[in-house]
Amino acid sequence: MAGLGFGAPVTATEEPKFVRLLQEGDFEWRRYGPTIVAEVLVDGDLDSASSRGFRLLAGYIFGGNQAVSAVSAAPRSERIAMTAPVTVEPRLPGQAGATDRLAGAQRWRVQFTMPSRYTLASLPHPTNPAVTLRELPGYECAVLTFSGFITEAKVQAKADALRAWAAGRSRRVTGSPQLWRYDPPWTLPFMRRHELVFELAPATH
Repeated sequence: MAGLGFGAPVTATEEPKFVRLLQEGDFEWRRYGPTIVAEVLVDGDLDSASSRGFRLLAGYIFGGNQAVSAVSAAPRSERIAMTAPVTVEPRLPGQAGATDRLAGAQRWRVQFTMPSRYTLASLPHPTNPAVTLRELPGYECAVLTFSGFITEAKVQAKADALRAWAAGRSRRVTGSPQLWRYDPPWTLPFMRRHELVFELAPATH
């Protein structure tokens, strides 16, 4: 069991910084500050939606955009550095609201976190209307880290275990379970880092 600490490994790929409030084995309770994301809504099962969402967002950061400084001048694009993780979150069809089920979901929100050097005003504008930019407020979350291959049954089991862990510490999860993926697909399965994440409702006293 560990207490307060600072997180985000030192890697070539930028990851959001966080404060680790509690760690028990593979389970953690973290606090993140505000972040900016580029996101898309896509349909399909977990694998197909993840791939399609990744391609759409990669298109944005690798040049499918218009730099802010070029809006009123000659159009030009800007290459945005890749960050980690890629977030995949199940959404209800229609209104795309929160759902607590990963297994069997057919609509997903896929997100890239934007590099910390940007503000919402300074980020290049997406040229694909499917890509939207949004600033997320700071939040606390419960996290379960694991590795290996990804299946819907596996991530659903991880979500159920994480929900139970949070409840055992008198914290209520909120929103949909989020799958955070950190590694490219050619990474050996036992070396892959995945995280299952639930935002936590504010603590009541």
